[in-house]
Amino acid sequence: MKEILIITHSEDNASIEMVMKNLEGKGAKVIRLNTDCFPLKSNIEATYGNGKQSFFYRDEHSVLHDLNNLEAIWYRRSRLSKGIEEVMDEKFVRPTAKEVHRTFWGIVSSLDAFTFDTYHKIKRADEKPLQLKVAQSLGLRIPKSLVCNSPEAVWAFKQDCSNGIVTKMMSSFAIYEEGVENVVFTNELTEDDLKDMDGLQLCPMTFQEKIEKKVELRITIVGDEIFTAAIDSQVSDKAKLDWRRDGHDMLEDWVPYELPDEVGQKLLKLMDYFKLNYGAIDVIVTPEEEYVFLEINPAGEFFWLEIYSQLSISETIAEVLLGERIRRF
Repeated sequence: MKEILIITHSEDNASIEMVMKNLEGKGAKVIRLNTDCFPLKSNIEATYGNGKQSFFYRDEHSVLHDLNNLEAIWYRRSRLSKGIEEVMDEKFVRPTAKEVHRTFWGIVSSLDAFTFDTYHKIKRADEKPLQLKVAQSLGLRIPKSLVCNSPEAVWAFKQDCSNGIVTKMMSSFAIYEEGVENVVFTNELTEDDLKDMDGLQLCPMTFQEKIEKKVELRITIVGDEIFTAAIDSQVSDKAKLDWRRDGHDMLEDWVPYELPDEVGQKLLKLMDYFKLNYGAIDVIVTPEEEYVFLEINPAGEFFWLEIYSQLSISETIAEVLLGERIRRF
């Protein structure tokens, strides 16, 4: 029986159950490691010496798991050190969290199993400027882009983008005001914004030419399999610039889409470059039928595409984890 370790957290979404169901249906044993429970509620131990090594994990339910015979690891999500600020002096929280992080990933890195995908590969592939550079070198069209903290550079860039410019952040985050979550999405830069950019000096941003959209694509690549879904984000005023603004109400509007083979082959080369086995790629299709690469999310979501677009993504993930499909090392 092949054993698969899934690294996630206890509040993760339906994608975990989807993949687990496929793995168990193929006769595999699945071990779920909820990182939000480490170190307060779970334990990990690694022993090295005398030419041997051993690894064990005791979960939040006090069940002991032997990690010495794993076939593969699916690194899905991480929320290490959750709650430690409530049980220790504030001055110890930051160094403790750092030690927890290094200990956990040091042990995981030394497990003798294929990892889908490693923490370090995901971190490198998540660098947006590098993504744009590599995508362009592979012949994919990208938006004209500027990454900077200089208002003067933005003003000059604006002159080169006749259709206007949008701005976005490198990372996904939210700002909380009076308990209300305000997610930072892609926004169009107005003339008033250009007149008030003093804060840019303190916080660099990404600026891109505004691209007209026919539809938006979410292209999920698992191993060498390409799953493509499309949404007409232009039917919603909220979603025109960023479909995520109306994302919850539009989940059922995604439909399967036939991606041209030429585009698909270039995206597979992008996966090869980063040595990724999974990637969720955002692409714009223009009214002129041009395909414009925006970004790759090396650990992006997929569950709604499987539910509403009937794409067999979780089954393919299970097949890669079990060694039944191509793997990138």
